[in-house]
Amino acid sequence: MIPTGFLDKQEIARLSARMLLEIGAVHFNAREPFTHASGNRAPTYIDCRKLISFPRIRATLMDFLAVTVMREAGFEAFDNIAGGETAGIPFAALMAERLALPMTYVRKKPKGYGRNARIEGAMSEGQRVLLVEDLTTDGGSKLSFVEAIRETGASCAATAVIFYYDIFPETVPRLAEHGVQLIHLCTWWDVLAEARSRGSFDAETLDTVEEYLRAPREWTPAG
Repeated sequence: MIPTGFLDKQEIARLSARMLLEIGAVHFNAREPFTHASGNRAPTYIDCRKLISFPRIRATLMDFLAVTVMREAGFEAFDNIAGGETAGIPFAALMAERLALPMTYVRKKPKGYGRNARIEGAMSEGQRVLLVEDLTTDGGSKLSFVEAIRETGASCAATAVIFYYDIFPETVPRLAEHGVQLIHLCTWWDVLAEARSRGSFDAETLDTVEEYLRAPREWTPAG
């Protein structure tokens, strides 16, 4: 069923942040920072993959994402929904169901045998493709998926994610430079505000998280 109700964008962001906190997808630890895939250390970590295990929350977030995509990109803007391997695949399937569109997925690299394809499913020349992922940090991995989509002759002018870090100023311009619009539900700033409002973590931890968010590349763990 295609969702048609529209909440205010700010309320969608607040509720999305609340749901991520409620299921324990948000991890803040000022004393024992996390090591990210980049090798950098941070007092923050988010696990959007947990969402698939919570039916009410995943359904609500996918409704939010569907209406946000229609509002920000257009009601008839896409012909195909593509998920990025692997975290984006379930969310792409859920989005395709809501928008009544075909679903495909994009491999991170060719599988090395058979057709040696990066695109799985039916994607054809001229189709307008929406890339769906769980989150984006600096947008780098999205561009690899976009390139694979465009190699089929299809176009990809937008990516939709549940969570956008919004702490690296180059992300949106970087995507825009490659003709890609970023659509998202909430950011670290929304999560931090909701965590403060709900008292989800102690004040010292939240202050450390805010310090990190304001200067992530300069932040170093205490001690």
